[in-house]
Amino acid sequence: MDSDEKLRLVQEAMEELKALDIEVVPVSDRTHLMDYLVLCSGTSRIHIRSIADHVVEAMKEHDIKGVRREGYQEARWILMDFGDVVAHVFDPEDRKFYALSEFWRRDRAAKTA
Repeated sequence: MDSDEKLRLVQEAMEELKALDIEVVPVSDRTHLMDYLVLCSGTSRIHIRSIADHVVEAMKEHDIKGVRREGYQEARWILMDFGDVVAHVFDPEDRKFYALSEFWRRDRAAKTA
């Protein structure tokens, strides 16, 4: 499965669980580690875990295995690594504090300037 198909599955799974502020950041022109970052927020720790669980299940249903998942216990920022697509589910405050999408977009702007 290519990265665009993985991206679609991740986005759909997040949408199905009513994730907030889903954002896709293409990064293939800045790193060889991944093609896309997908970020979203949840409304509570339970919601954040549920979104992450649903994303992982959707990927497993399509035989995408070997996912690395970090931050599940704390459920303030869960990272799921699917190789060429990396998904983040944030608590809104942590998402604002770490500002990952701004970091990657700023990096892109600096390289094109």
